[in-house]
Amino acid sequence: MRGHIIRKILGVLIIFTPAFSYSGCKKQAKCGCDGDILYALTKEQATVYYNESGTSIQFSTLTDPYSQYYFCNPGEMFKIFTDNKYKTGDVLQVTGDVFWDCTYLSQSSNGSYQSYYKVYQIMVTDVTVDLYGKK
Repeated sequence: MRGHIIRKILGVLIIFTPAFSYSGCKKQAKCGCDGDILYALTKEQATVYYNESGTSIQFSTLTDPYSQYYFCNPGEMFKIFTDNKYKTGDVLQVTGDVFWDCTYLSQSSNGSYQSYYKVYQIMVTDVTVDLYGKK
């Protein structure tokens, strides 16, 4: 009789243990410029490219040339480029908060392999040319 009760208790524990130990799904970061901040760049050296109208500004950092960053606020930051006579392809220092790019996330979740090439969006707060203490 005692063995029968122990087996019932073990059976109940086996059934309910996964329910109590399940911690839920890991929340994926919200993507886009109004999403969750992944990290911040502070005076990161980057090669910056933009179109003549300033509607698209993008860069890749010197430390990770495979990843691409797109400005969340190109119109606002383009004035800095024109005022300082920066040229497309210049190496500049970029500061701002980084977010996942939504298109990249949806495409990478459908793929079967991980790529070194990642795409981000960045809310840029400053762009300078003060590399190596020179202006």
